[in-house]
Order: sequence, then structure tokens, then C-alpha cells
Amino acid sequence: MINEEIRDREVRVVDENGEQLGIMLTRQALEMAEQKDLDLVKIAPQARPPVCKFMDYGKYRFEQSKRNKEARKNQKVIEVKEIRLSPTIEDHDIDVRVRNAIKFLQEGNKLKCSIRFRGRMVTHSEIGVQVMQSFFDRIKDHAVMDRRPLTEGRMMTMMLSPKVEAPEKKAKPKQDEASASDK
Repeated sequence: MINEEIRDREVRVVDENGEQLGIMLTRQALEMAEQKDLDLVKIAPQARPPVCKFMDYGKYRFEQSKRNKEARKNQKVIEVKEIRLSPTIEDHDIDVRVRNAIKFLQEGNKLKCSIRFRGRMVTHSEIGVQVMQSFFDRIKDHAVMDRRPLTEGRMMTMMLSPKVEAPEKKAKPKQDEASASDK
């Protein structure tokens, strides 16, 4: 709430530098804010009496939107890419899917591998598990299995995420005993 929106009779006032001016009537605080060409903004409505501060509210909102925009720009959006396989897939087709999967994982995206069983193929779901396992074996240097192959109806899915390499621990440089005693 700002300026005339504040309906409390008394408020505790803090000036633009953060110094407390004490408890005063809202009308009086509004007049002081007008004299300084600032807005009276309620910052702690739950306090008794509520705490209000003198500030340039338009400038505050602008700076807040700039900070939010900067935060959105720096955040990484992770997408889920899907690779479709088949129980009867040939080696060359798997190679193409492996290349695409590695590219997706290197970009930092998660990967959903799926197999759709058609007709009576669903009775031989172990073939689908073998295809999924051979696919994962080819990309295991780049991926971590989040969810093992799971059959839901006629679909079998497996979730993979990029492998995060742990940073190597740097050994602390040992100082010579002579240089340590000089200090």
C-alpha cells in the first residue's frame, strides 16, 4: 500500500535513509513525504502500528523489475527431449539416435527414451528392455539413468539425465619448511 491507500490512523515512520522518525499520524507522515517528493509505502503491515517508509516507489518498482529480469536471464531452462525406439530397430538407426541423444545431453537437457509396442509385440516386452539397455550402454558415458525402463500399457519409457562430472579436488600446494619458518 502506498500514500492514500494507507488507512491506518497511526504509523511508525522510517525515512529514506533508514532512520526511524517515530510514531505519527498517517496524515502527518503523508505531508512529510510530499515535502520530500517521495511516496509513503507500508513495508510491515502486520506490525502494531504498521511500519511505513519514505521512498520513490516508481524507482523501486523499476529496479525490482530489472533484478527479476536479470535473474530470469541467468537461469537455465531444462527441457525434456524424447527419443523413440522400436523393438525391431536396426543398428544404424540406433547409432543415429545415440548421436542425437548425446547432443541433447551435452546441451544439458533430460532425455526420455520410449518404445511403442504394436500388435502382439507387447507380449515380448523383454525385447524392449534389451533394446533400451543396449541404447543406454552406448551413451552411459554421457548419461545417468533416472528411471529404469518401465512398461505402461503399450509404451515402455526410460528417463535419462546428463552426467554431472564432479570437479577434481585440487591438492593443496605444500610450502617449504624454510619458507614457513621465515614468516
